[in-house]
Amino acid sequence: MQLTLEFGGGLELLCDSVKIHKVNVDFPDGADNLTMKHLLSWVRSNLIKERPEMFMKGDSVRPGVLVLVNDCDWELSGQLDTVLEEKDVVVFISTLHGG
Repeated sequence: MQLTLEFGGGLELLCDSVKIHKVNVDFPDGADNLTMKHLLSWVRSNLIKERPEMFMKGDSVRPGVLVLVNDCDWELSGQLDTVLEEKDVVVFISTLHGG
């Protein structure tokens, strides 16, 4: 499944400072769809190059990371259970800033 993943607010630093990734993600074994839970696991294994704990806590994103699926807050679409479709755009933005 082709997806566009965008990282902002400093999260791009965890992915070799690349903000936009055009990726092809396979469905998990035995699954007939791709959920955000599966995508986050894929991102941790394939895109995050350092400090995955800054992006994820358990099997979800850390508090303070805003997730948008096609410009819609994932809290409105089911969070980890959100089913993704071909050519969806998923954006991860850190709302936490150092000072």
